[in-house]
Amino acid sequence: MATMVLPREEKLSQDEIVLGTKAVIQGLETLRGEHRALLAPLVAHEASEAEPGSQERCVLLRRSLEAIELGLGEAQVILALSSHLGAVESEKQKLRAQVRRLVQENQWLREELAGTQQKLQRSEQAVAQLEEEKQHLLFMSQIRKLDDAASPPEDKGDVPKDSLDDLFPSEEEQNPAPSPGGGDVAAQHGGYEIPARLRTLHNLVIQYASQGRYEVAVPLCKQALEDLEKTSGHDHPDVATMLNILALVYRDQNKYKEAAHLLNDALAIREKTLGKDHPAVAATLNNLAVLYGKRGPGQVSSRRGQAAEQPGPAVPEPGQSRGGGILLPAGAGDLCHTPGS
Repeated sequence: MATMVLPREEKLSQDEIVLGTKAVIQGLETLRGEHRALLAPLVAHEASEAEPGSQERCVLLRRSLEAIELGLGEAQVILALSSHLGAVESEKQKLRAQVRRLVQENQWLREELAGTQQKLQRSEQAVAQLEEEKQHLLFMSQIRKLDDAASPPEDKGDVPKDSLDDLFPSEEEQNPAPSPGGGDVAAQHGGYEIPARLRTLHNLVIQYASQGRYEVAVPLCKQALEDLEKTSGHDHPDVATMLNILALVYRDQNKYKEAAHLLNDALAIREKTLGKDHPAVAATLNNLAVLYGKRGPGQVSSRRGQAAEQPGPAVPEPGQSRGGGILLPAGAGDLCHTPGS
């Protein structure tokens, strides 16, 4: 069988291979027809006396036909393989297009997810802010109700054990009532009176603390303290009272360091506004002594130790109407406890 000789070696494309294969198939089919035409007479006269060499020609023609059939079969396989490769390539292009589309959709979904997460975060922040505002409004509403229900100062009844009267002893039973005036004037006469609003706030904070709702009690105390500092200034007896209330909440949470810091601040304010010999100063020092005792024997400050050694005004027991401070409403055992006792 004649072979096709290329003028130079070059890489053929798939289309060129297919076209060449089809041309070879046509040539092989023509050649097969010619061989069959030559072989037919020889086969017809095979039984009769044949010419010399006719059998050899028959054998050669049959071998050529077999080779032609083999070539045609291989050419058909090449065409089928080419068709299959074309289908595979088409499917691959389709899949690539789908991958590109999915990548674009994935990027779009990522952007949508990021935007949705930002919206969710803003919504959660708004919900938290609204919840805090709601709690604050509920607290203000309760304060208003308690203020409206509070009796006038001249009709005061029995004060509860945890009342703000226990913040420090007042001298209104011992001295005449001071003339109306600001906090500084009352401090000069030693007759500072706790405002009714702070008493109401103290009772409400005690209620929240007893329920374990410190996340509400602490912000309310801080907000009230901030308002007092804005209206009356930092060095005011009301601010010291508010510091004592906040120290109570921290004490109940076992935050003794923060409570001690607040009590020291309250002590400085009371010494400055009420004088070092005021019973409230002694009560605050006593509260600090007990608080340092809870923290440990190595935590007692020299200032408290010096004040304990010096004679000062007597500090009433917690069972009396005027107690030893807001930090110790539980009983005399805690009040009298000092480090090393």
